[in-house]
Amino acid sequence: MHKKNIGLLVIVVLLLGLMLAACGGGGDTESAAEGGGGDCSSDDVLCVGLVTDVGEVDDKSFNQSAWEGAQQAASDLGAQVDFIETKDAKDYGANIALFADDGYDVIVTVGFAMGEATAEAAAKYPDINFVGVDQFQGEPMDNLAGLIFNEDKAGFLAGALAGMLTESNTVAAVLGTDLVPPVVAFKEGYENGAEYVNPDINIISTYHPGGMDVAFTDPEWGASTSKQAIDQGADVVFAAGGKTGNGGLIEVAGTDGAYCIGVDTDQWETVPEAHNCLVSSAMKLITPGVFDLVEMSTKGEFPAGNFFGATGLAPFHDLDGDVSQEIKDKLAEIDAGLQDGSIETGY
Repeated sequence: MHKKNIGLLVIVVLLLGLMLAACGGGGDTESAAEGGGGDCSSDDVLCVGLVTDVGEVDDKSFNQSAWEGAQQAASDLGAQVDFIETKDAKDYGANIALFADDGYDVIVTVGFAMGEATAEAAAKYPDINFVGVDQFQGEPMDNLAGLIFNEDKAGFLAGALAGMLTESNTVAAVLGTDLVPPVVAFKEGYENGAEYVNPDINIISTYHPGGMDVAFTDPEWGASTSKQAIDQGADVVFAAGGKTGNGGLIEVAGTDGAYCIGVDTDQWETVPEAHNCLVSSAMKLITPGVFDLVEMSTKGEFPAGNFFGATGLAPFHDLDGDVSQEIKDKLAEIDAGLQDGSIETGY
């Protein structure tokens, strides 16, 4: 009897191990589900899956904003939502297929680097709608929408704010890789916005030297690069690079008299360690953009090609008193000019 019990225990353990291995996607992914365990192949269940780039879903910036859009679909539309964190770029296609083969209705892929894999999946699974965040669509497909943004306009406003706040006449930008066009757009807009309000300003802009696999997940580099900029006289730092940028924000927060500007979302809500310096953020309204596209999919109104999300500056929060009414009025004037085309970002 004792031997039989041991044998049964071994079998159970082996079965559990096989089940966990199957759910783990080969060990290169992480996932978490919300909204119930319905059958995604059923017409009665709305399933939304999100696949990150090699950045993590809780990056307090880009990926997190997209995931919050999916979570809003769970709360507002009753969707069943899940995410997969990609650990290796070679797994983009396989991770997308995990959701597609399970019959998901909408699959959101996050980041420029996933564009090719997303387009290939959209061609392979024509009955599934795909949302590619930061993925410009040159050849529109009926079931693929690129959620894109005018990052240069948000960057321009952030640069104008920095150019009017600085007392040292030196500002900086700590950035992810220049392999990603939206990062370049943020940087170019920031520099041109600062020069628009302060033609003689000194600007220190630094891209992360690594590849796509590390450029947005290196807070230590972000911190050290921000410190270098401060040591060179910068008193405003714009940090645009996921967790890399977050490291820069937190570093600036430890410097008296310096301001920092976040990116993608209102980072006041996501990086409380930076409250001492965080005057605003150059926002891409990713959360409502993702939600809107999921909702449009449910209504049969899914747009092919490119879908532009909104951009702008986040509130000034506790540092509102440091931003004079004159600066606020100038920012409003610039924003209006960017919207009607009378002011160009130069990007």
